[in-house]
Amino acid sequence: MNDRLTKLNEKAKGLPKAPGVYLMKDDKGRVIYIGKSASLRDRVGSYFQPSTRLEFKKSGLLDEVVDFDILQTETEVEALLAENRLIKDTQPKYNARLLDDKTFPYLMVTREDYPGVYVTREPVARAELYGPFTSVAALKDAVVHLQKAFKFRTCHLEILEEDPKKKYFRPCLLYNIGQCTAPCADKISRTDYNEDVKKFIRFLDGNRAALLKELHKEMVEASKDLEFEKAGKIRDQIKALSALDKRASDGEEQYWQPEAFVHNPQEGVTALQDALGMKDPPRVLECIDIAHLQGSEMVGSLVCFIDGVPFKNGYRRFKINHGQGNNDFLSIQEVVSRRYRDASAGGELYPDVIVIDGGIGQLHAALDVFKTMDIKPPMVISIAKKEELIFMQDRSEPIKLSRNHLGLKMVQYLRDEAHRFAQHYHHILRRKAQLEEDVKSGKRPSKRRRHSKMPENDRPKTILEATPPADPADAPIETVSPPESRFPGDNE
Repeated sequence: MNDRLTKLNEKAKGLPKAPGVYLMKDDKGRVIYIGKSASLRDRVGSYFQPSTRLEFKKSGLLDEVVDFDILQTETEVEALLAENRLIKDTQPKYNARLLDDKTFPYLMVTREDYPGVYVTREPVARAELYGPFTSVAALKDAVVHLQKAFKFRTCHLEILEEDPKKKYFRPCLLYNIGQCTAPCADKISRTDYNEDVKKFIRFLDGNRAALLKELHKEMVEASKDLEFEKAGKIRDQIKALSALDKRASDGEEQYWQPEAFVHNPQEGVTALQDALGMKDPPRVLECIDIAHLQGSEMVGSLVCFIDGVPFKNGYRRFKINHGQGNNDFLSIQEVVSRRYRDASAGGELYPDVIVIDGGIGQLHAALDVFKTMDIKPPMVISIAKKEELIFMQDRSEPIKLSRNHLGLKMVQYLRDEAHRFAQHYHHILRRKAQLEEDVKSGKRPSKRRRHSKMPENDRPKTILEATPPADPADAPIETVSPPESRFPGDNE
């Protein structure tokens, strides 16, 4: 073990002192831990130094690590986004992350006289939301850097514009260190404060280049008007934003995928209708994704949204059975066939738009299956990663929507949810396979052996043994029953 850790320590010494993400791997090449750091060399090297090995060894991580990879980024904020995306995709065993996205933290901007910016797991109705993210600690760290540029408040004080007592209020330390403009103490007007918050929201929505151009223009005008203090503040803001806004190099661009979140689902659906040129707004949206680990344990997922909102009863997952290895095209065709062969006969919910995760090849693979069905398919599109191009069934050229287009965000939201659902099912199958391996190797007793040690009368019965169905038709089945109505609430 000491030789292995010594070699890893030597490898870590060759890493750059730059921000990025590191991926720890076991002897089978599986990623078992993902982390981020402002300095890859210092952070990764700390795992393998003799003085700190005992601390990390307690978790069991050092017993399994045999190698690591890194992904270098330009900024710490970019490292945060890459870390969140990779953890969500791979779900490493040593990352203590929440598996249910309902409890993930969000970045929330409230709608008040003086809006506040908060990290929360319980969003309120009157707020702009960004997320979900997987690391609350990393998200809070990012908020600190953003606050230096936009100087928004993060306190929970109730601040009213007409309150005359504000001017007597003593602001907190954040005002003194230049990270908040202290609307609580009447140090800034409501108009100016809300203008800063609007710029912050524009930055989050992806309008970075336009915002920087606008700020530069304001700085020049302030300087011409001899408002040097104002020009200096804008200069500092531009400097902070420029550092946050740096993009990755071409080789790393695929990892720059900020979380897609639609603030108003109906607006997202309407924008998608316009982008696709549809006559009516699409009420039912479904998305298909394929996940695999080096060609093994391939699984497919299908998620369903109704009126832009996830409809969990319509979610499905598929274990791929074609047996031809890592073949995305065949896998997509299998899922499309198994999902829509019965739906085309009118027996199940049929969507208005079907989204395929992939490029033009994946789209054609899905369309080939629909050609074998009696019913004409609905609008079928695919979304390609990296450039986020949308391919359509009746167009030779893809659609290129702006990054802040609500229609694109709706498709990304679908794609990300399908990817999360596929990865979760894939994770279940991997754990099951590992359990079977442990049983075969003798590391873990089989379920039958554990039960055989008990007297027959004391052995706990399974649900089927305890309550056998009166009729074979009542026996549990694997597939999910279709909902009684096309839309939730129609039968109420």
